[in-house]
Amino acid sequence: MSDFTHLDEKGRARMVDVGGKDITERRATARGRLRTSADTLARIMQGDLPKGDVLAVARTAAILAAKKTPDLIPLCHALPLSSVEVSFAATGEAGVLEIEARVAVSARTGAEMEALTAVAIAGLTVYDMCKAIDKTMTLTDVRLVEKSGGRSGHFRRAGE
Repeated sequence: MSDFTHLDEKGRARMVDVGGKDITERRATARGRLRTSADTLARIMQGDLPKGDVLAVARTAAILAAKKTPDLIPLCHALPLSSVEVSFAATGEAGVLEIEARVAVSARTGAEMEALTAVAIAGLTVYDMCKAIDKTMTLTDVRLVEKSGGRSGHFRRAGE
């Protein structure tokens, strides 16, 4: 169990003590994909949907989600986020919207969970705003792409 930092010696959940760590600049990038029909994706990208500018609403929801991550995930630390950037791109694959969130913070622990939460909530927001016209959507491949700062150093997912 020693590999799981959120468990104590008896296997009970705990919030990790980061008090002894240095405050450093930390960054995290996460990505995910929303798969939908080509027609729905075209309408999303054009802003041609009954509920308005889907991507603007999803971006705002993602930023709020990053800020609220410790309210959603019980053992996360509250972090003073320096920035949250969210972008959307239609990929070369028909009907695939790539969602990316980049989070920065000067803190004792990283912002991976905030970046991942931002991506997930952005995708769910797009889903919510488009479900009336396309019930086949799926949110997939939510993953950490890169992180830097802190004791564990730099990580970059191969192939990203």
